[in-house]
Parts: sequence; C-alpha cells; structure tokens
Amino acid sequence: MTTEEQILVAARKVFIEKGFEGTRMQEIANEAGINKALLHYYFRTKEKLFEQIFTEVFQKIKPAFSNALHPDPDFQAFTNAFIEGYLNLLDELPFLPRFVIQELNRDPKRFVALMEKQEIPFDSIRQMIQREVDKKTIQPIAAEQFIINLIALIVFPYIAQALVKDIFFNKNEAAYHEFLSDRKQKLADFVFNGIGFKKAF
Repeated sequence: MTTEEQILVAARKVFIEKGFEGTRMQEIANEAGINKALLHYYFRTKEKLFEQIFTEVFQKIKPAFSNALHPDPDFQAFTNAFIEGYLNLLDELPFLPRFVIQELNRDPKRFVALMEKQEIPFDSIRQMIQREVDKKTIQPIAAEQFIINLIALIVFPYIAQALVKDIFFNKNEAAYHEFLSDRKQKLADFVFNGIGFKKAF
C-alpha cells in the first residue's frame, strides 16, 4: 500500500468516526502511521482530503449511472446496477449513510457542492424514465420520486441498523447480514413490481 493509500484509508476511518468538524489532521497522521508534515505534503488541507475521499467513494457507485448516458439506455439494467452498486458499497462501508446524514446536517452547502462535481446525469435519467412511462412499461412516476424512493429503500437498513437488527432479528448479527445479502434481488423485485414494470420484447 502506498503512503497516499494509507492516508486515505486512515482519513476515511477518522472522518466516519468523528465527522469533518471533529477530525484533526494530526489524528489522521497518527492513524496512518506517518508524521503530520508528510500528510500535508500529500494533502495540503483537511478540505482537500475530505473531497478526495468523497470522490473516491462516489466513484464506486458511479458505474451504476453509466447506463443512463447511452443513447438508448436499458431501464432494467440501470436499476439493477444502481441497487447492486450501492449495496456493494454499503457492504464495504456500512456507516456511510449515517456519516452522510451527519455531514449534510452540519454543512449542506459543502455536500451539494461535492455532489455537483460528480456530474451525475440526472437529465439522462429523467429522459430514460419518461421513455418507459411513454412506452407504458412502467406506471407514471417522476424521476425524482423514483430515485429518492430507490435510495431510501437501499440505505434505511444501514441508517437504522440497531433498530432493524435488534427488533427484527433479535440482535442476531448473522441473521441481519443474511437479510442484507438477500436484499439485492428482493429489493429489485420489489421496485419493479411497485412501478408495474413490464419489459418490452
């Protein structure tokens, strides 16, 4: 692992534990096992380091959006890829949703600015969904409603992990993780059934 990779792993851990405001560069340096001067050599400010981590995390789910950029995107493939990509990311970083909510509440402008830099193709997604509505392969739904519903369904079991695990699975860690593993296909089926999806042949 390179020094830069060590820094990013350490910074991700400390940021998630303490949030942007509570994190100090010295703590990141300690976690990475380097001195603070070397940390500043790679990342001059905490803001730059935070932005780098946010961008790298987002890149893990960005391929799920790529289908929407094609001239004739496949709605079913896009939805499946989005669900799988997002859930794979949360398998790796289960505390991410709570961290995002914390930072959104603390400084919404920063998060909006970071999201805008990712150039998510919302217009293409809107057009893709509208085409499906026009073809009557799905029930009429606004793209905003569809995407926000999808994200909410994906992240809730992670945001409310203690509640879901304790109430629904009687604090059984293995049962909770089995539920999460089974969720990829179950969630896709639920979404497609909910919008009355009928694949065109």
